[in-house]
Amino acid sequence: MDIDDLRESLRRKARNQQQDKVKELWNSINSQKDLTTKEKLERLLALSRKKEPEKKDQVKTEISEATLSRSRQPYLVLENNFNLGSHYGQIPISLGLNIPGKVLAVLGRNEAFEGLFLSSSVFIDLETTGLAGGTGTIPFLIGLGYFENDRFKVVQFFLNDLASEVRMLEELRSLLEEKNFSSIISYNGKGFDLPLLETRFILNRIRFPLAELPHLDFLFSARHLWKYKYESCRLSNLALELLGADRSEDIPSEEIPWRYFQYLRNQDFSLIEPILYHNQEDIMSLYGVVVAGAGLIARSLETQEVEADGFELFGLGNIWERAGEEEKSVIFYEKALDKKLPGEVSVKVKKRLSCHFKRIGNWEKALGLWQDLLQESDELDCLRELAMYYEHREKNPEEALKFALDGLALARGVSRTSEQDFQKRVDRLTRKISLLNSKEKGQKQGGNK
Repeated sequence: MDIDDLRESLRRKARNQQQDKVKELWNSINSQKDLTTKEKLERLLALSRKKEPEKKDQVKTEISEATLSRSRQPYLVLENNFNLGSHYGQIPISLGLNIPGKVLAVLGRNEAFEGLFLSSSVFIDLETTGLAGGTGTIPFLIGLGYFENDRFKVVQFFLNDLASEVRMLEELRSLLEEKNFSSIISYNGKGFDLPLLETRFILNRIRFPLAELPHLDFLFSARHLWKYKYESCRLSNLALELLGADRSEDIPSEEIPWRYFQYLRNQDFSLIEPILYHNQEDIMSLYGVVVAGAGLIARSLETQEVEADGFELFGLGNIWERAGEEEKSVIFYEKALDKKLPGEVSVKVKKRLSCHFKRIGNWEKALGLWQDLLQESDELDCLRELAMYYEHREKNPEEALKFALDGLALARGVSRTSEQDFQKRVDRLTRKISLLNSKEKGQKQGGNK
């Protein structure tokens, strides 16, 4: 090892020790629930300065001119462009240009998407100082993705100085107004990103240009499509499973606030570069996953013969049912059953189909599904439905009583409400049978006279 390698080794060791100490401090401060994120940050900065006074003989970390230049700016606006001929994983970037608003309207259950196109939407993802939300949480990195000039562009607004938030938001507002996007696409954006971003605009007395736009939060659509097919519906996992996009070099989301706090303290931009990568990957993963899901919906609009496995056919049934297209959902539920779904999913599909056929009065199909369900699982609902069917439709109290007794035995010790329901049903059916027997006996006696 030469002298330069030794110096670099010492610098790296000092930097790692310093980061470990600050991380330990942050974990301690973060456990104090009564503090806002801003107060936690201020306390971290104050304590770290007290605990680590600068010494004359302390090993210094060299800072490049590029890093110094970045740190002097109040905020950064970074851009990256993707050619339409390129791919993200297995998804061609150009594929999103052909997705109509009708598909988005089905996915988002919002007619406001009709007449729009995915190509005029903005994809949005935030990195923040915490996950709690509220006025103390600050989005220090705002990532946008959109089509422009035969490119898919990712633009990132990075807050270098907390005091400059209003200036960064003003420039962001100008960009959003200039581009005049028609809709918003996010992943858990309705529950977190958009409310938080709007709060920051309001607190800084800036008009929020996205407030009135239709918003597709694809997290919900993804869960309905793929919840039972994949182990997790985390965006990074779906990107891997659906698109073949490997994000193994990515950092954990939980690490991001700490990295930002550490950066504010020492201006080491190497802490931020992985966050910028993570945010860009989230934007591109969101784009790719939305295109994959929209492609399924688009094909189901054109034909009932969609090439998909049982899980995705079940997912299509879910989406169409949520969109109020019950007849269409039934088609895909029945196709899903033909694919031999595993037990848990098969039961869910049969329950939904049985409810549909009961509602429209197709008793033959409903009865077959209830009987199938009894073979697959001990279902109190099926026993109740069968008891009701034979009592009220077939006028056969003896057969109804068999199912009611089975339901009563199954409900005991499991559900007090169901036990009481089945007990009342058994008592009523027993009385009916007794009255019928008495009438038959009386009729026989009358005939013998």
